[in-house]
Amino acid sequence: MNLLENIREGLRSIKANMLRTTLTALIIAIGVTALVGSLTVIDGIQSSVNNSFAGLGANAFDLRNRDIFKIRKDGEKEKNYPQIDYREAKMYKEKFGHSAIIGLKVNVSFSVEVKHDSKKTNPNSRVIGTDDNFMDIKGYKIDKGRTFSANDLQYAVNVCIIGTDIVDQLFEKNTNPIDKEINILGQKFKVIGLLEKKGSMMGGGDDRVIFMPLESGRKMAQGKTLTFDIVTSVPNITDIDNVIEEARGVMRIIRQDQIGEPDSFSIERSDSLAKQSESITGILRVAGFGVGFITLLGAAIALMNIMLVSVTERTQEIGIRKSLGATPYLIRLQFLIEAVVICILGGLGGIFLAILIGNLFAQLLMGGTASFIMPWFWMSIGIGVCVVVGLFSGIYPAYKASKLDPIESLRYE
Repeated sequence: MNLLENIREGLRSIKANMLRTTLTALIIAIGVTALVGSLTVIDGIQSSVNNSFAGLGANAFDLRNRDIFKIRKDGEKEKNYPQIDYREAKMYKEKFGHSAIIGLKVNVSFSVEVKHDSKKTNPNSRVIGTDDNFMDIKGYKIDKGRTFSANDLQYAVNVCIIGTDIVDQLFEKNTNPIDKEINILGQKFKVIGLLEKKGSMMGGGDDRVIFMPLESGRKMAQGKTLTFDIVTSVPNITDIDNVIEEARGVMRIIRQDQIGEPDSFSIERSDSLAKQSESITGILRVAGFGVGFITLLGAAIALMNIMLVSVTERTQEIGIRKSLGATPYLIRLQFLIEAVVICILGGLGGIFLAILIGNLFAQLLMGGTASFIMPWFWMSIGIGVCVVVGLFSGIYPAYKASKLDPIESLRYE
């Protein structure tokens, strides 16, 4: 009996016990679905995060307020760093604008209720004042309408650009919001642009945003202490480290930081957020692989038990084969092939389910911003694991079958 004949015999045995084979393959399929599906969900989440950061580019960095230093050391008092104000932000843009593209932003409010006619949004909309560069650097794209003109920015015109969530809450489906007026903190603003859907890891925060000219934001928040964020985009990514150090020196002069003292502001590269998210998803992949492995281990034990039952049921068949000249090696091979084939059949079904379920969960978790993932690497890993599980589950039953005495096997009832 050659290898090809063993494969045919294994397939015939599987076909003869279709119900048992189906249930066994289903056990394996569930294990593979848990393994490949969880990893597909994680890859889908990562794709959404990458899409969110793609517009930022790796050639940008932010200058922000530094957090209060709260750890006391040798009796020292807490260090309270002053916020970046409007004068400092404008001075930085004037001094450093020749070396890079500078964008300014001010957070007017994080919890605003916006109104239009009788409709209003949830009180969780963000109102941000920006200059002419900020939106481009941060990857916000206009879907309809226009961006701010020089006149809007210079004269603090009450115009705004709104995100998709704001549009959905304030306007009917077939209504064009362009040139309509909305009420923000008691003031009327004309909608001049609609943002493309951006999505966010934190549940769509970038789609609940309202942009207005920087001076309009300052005017609206008159009397409040505002803090300004500065984003700097470098034309050539190879120069970013040098530009960051140059920007640090300029900002230290503007902020009058003393020599030997730490920076009174923080610098954060855009690609550092993407790297942090990749490290988090790396940990999640390990956890997902662990969960899938444990599930497959249970499936392997169940398959081994079923194969042992199969050996017992086919004792007479084994005795007949041995009496006709089948060697222990061929008997072992037949049962191993049968176990591996069952695992591969279950694995194929599990991979199909994993692709559907994994992408579905990724879309639900990321609010529809995740890309459809075809996890070729995890699919190949899944098939490889199925072969290993089949060998692991079939070795002992195959060894037991090969050691049966042919005479005793023929007498078995």
